[in-house]
Amino acid sequence: MNKKTFCRVCEPSCGLVASIENEEIQSLKPDKDHPVTQGFACHKGLAVLDIHKDPDRLKWPLAKVDGSFSRVSWSDATQAVGNQIRALQALHGDQSIAVYTGNPLAFNSTAGPAIGSFVRAIGCRRNFGSGTQDCANKFAASEAMFGSSTIHPIPDINESDLLLILGANPRVSHMSFVSIADPIGQLRAAKKRGARLVFVDPRETESVKGLGELVQIKPDTDVYLLAALIEHCFAKDLVDHEVLQNSGANVEALRAYVAQFPAEQVAETVGIEATVIRDLAKDFASVDRASVYMSTGVNMGRQGATAYWLLYMLSFITGNLGRPGGNRYARGFYPAAKAGATRGQSPHYQETAFGQVRTIRGQLPGNLLADMILDDPDPIRGLVVISGNPLLSMGNSQRLRSAFEALEFLVVIDIYPNATSAYADIVLPATDMLERADINLAGLGLQHEPFVQYTEALVPPAFERKPEWQILTELEFAYQQRPLSDEDLPDPFARLNHMLGASDTSIDALSAAAVPVKVLESAKPEAFFESVIQTESALIDCCPDSMAEARTRSLALFKAMAAESDDQLKLISRRTNYMLNSWFHNVESLKRPQQQDNPLYIHPSDAEKRQLTDGARISVFNEFGQVTTRIAFDPTLRQGVVALTHGWGHQNSALRTAATYPGVNANELLPSGPDSFEPFSNQSFMTGIPVDVKAATS
Repeated sequence: MNKKTFCRVCEPSCGLVASIENEEIQSLKPDKDHPVTQGFACHKGLAVLDIHKDPDRLKWPLAKVDGSFSRVSWSDATQAVGNQIRALQALHGDQSIAVYTGNPLAFNSTAGPAIGSFVRAIGCRRNFGSGTQDCANKFAASEAMFGSSTIHPIPDINESDLLLILGANPRVSHMSFVSIADPIGQLRAAKKRGARLVFVDPRETESVKGLGELVQIKPDTDVYLLAALIEHCFAKDLVDHEVLQNSGANVEALRAYVAQFPAEQVAETVGIEATVIRDLAKDFASVDRASVYMSTGVNMGRQGATAYWLLYMLSFITGNLGRPGGNRYARGFYPAAKAGATRGQSPHYQETAFGQVRTIRGQLPGNLLADMILDDPDPIRGLVVISGNPLLSMGNSQRLRSAFEALEFLVVIDIYPNATSAYADIVLPATDMLERADINLAGLGLQHEPFVQYTEALVPPAFERKPEWQILTELEFAYQQRPLSDEDLPDPFARLNHMLGASDTSIDALSAAAVPVKVLESAKPEAFFESVIQTESALIDCCPDSMAEARTRSLALFKAMAAESDDQLKLISRRTNYMLNSWFHNVESLKRPQQQDNPLYIHPSDAEKRQLTDGARISVFNEFGQVTTRIAFDPTLRQGVVALTHGWGHQNSALRTAATYPGVNANELLPSGPDSFEPFSNQSFMTGIPVDVKAATS
């Protein structure tokens, strides 16, 4: 029997077909009949079947007794969690408990309401999540410019004449915040019809080769390139005066800010000749239709929100925002723009031992988690981790490890035993994506071609696994000391059904259809200015007051960068086609001969200066930590830049394949603490990190 489903690894939600016999999935293939994704699926998505069948996955609840894990019943496990949270709060107050949510929850449509209900039930205000490791900057800047954290106009690849791509590698990572299947195929088609593709990156990525041209920038300097591009457009009157007059506020303040960063001023800092910058600005402003896009390579710098603001200002002032071929709003099955609207409210801050700290979509900076456990006079004493592995995804892993050791209580909900759960008191087994019902919520407001799809659970959960929404409901009832019957379980799709009503459909309607997919109409480009912008004035705020400190900070950082030594190596992150963050490392089929470790990639000339040979064992170190790995020459890197793939570091893992190929944890080299994130957005500083390299002594 075949069943249609979809992938929940990243935003596109590519259609899949599962072959099932005797309640076991035999195969997983791309859905060639899917009306939108049309038979595309990457091998990461197809490898989900290996994860589903992995014998190393969590099977039943575990409790740590005398330093070792033992199997316990669900009732005993949930009661233990409820009792311990109540006990800690009785002694130390509600804020002695914190919650951390991981990346997979973004692709789990039923978990969100349950998380919110659980957090409210325990009175928790100390919430953390993976978003402050990769995308919080976009939410913060969107809120400041557009009045809603959920407005992210996507590049109109099919119609653009020039597409400017910063800090992204679609061939390996697809396009975060753009829900599009087969992005390389789409970009290739754009090139074939004559579009120009310009990639801005410290490395000649896999996406550049044979597809576009490279502007090789220094790491963590994109914000100044964007400012210089805008400055040149203003200086040479390459702007759309009508759109600025009709739809922009604080335009002159934007002009004054970027006037501090002409091409000649920034050229040395960004590592790009002034003539190249000016020509790129002229070309972007002069073509009929231009679009722009940036991803984690920029997000993870020290000024991700400032860069995202300037990215859209470049689109806006040149008349390319909200128009075909430029950057357009993608509505989806529900009006996400209004859902994320601030309605004139100021950003929310919490008073902490480390000063006033902003929350982004309810989350504190992840890089303060260790400090709020170890150094806060009112410390976090208990932590609930849901579908995340912060020990392998957050900076300064040694300090975070010490923090987890200091916790009085740690609960982990996951599909795998991981580096974080090794420190847990209770571990609860969750279902994987093939064992739960879902809709493709993750792409809402980001879809290149909008559609909504429902999938039932393909097979019943194996062993004693439960979906996250049910686990959290049981924990909530246990905390409240209320009995829970099957009748008390909420409908996990109740909120989603309300949202689906905006597109005249429902879970029942989708599930009853022969093909459980509804293709939706794309929003008209002009709707962006007519109804999408959520500021009180209904105008785009071109120079938000809320970002005043961020702009001042950008000037200070510019001066600091200008004073840096030319010999300083800067570490950037890297991804491959054979891993995904930290949770695909037990998939043996992905451990190809060249994918069994994560070497430090370095330009041959930088290695020669340090008398290092290709393949040699080396030590990479800085003030935050040290790792030992092998060196790999990579002439595609800009000189002065080194790269290390993140998500590794599985020493002493309970996962057999991951333990065989542990690699090293790049986060050992990343900072944490009050000065390690962008204050405006809470985005962690994770790229462009100063490091030194030397031959390993043993």
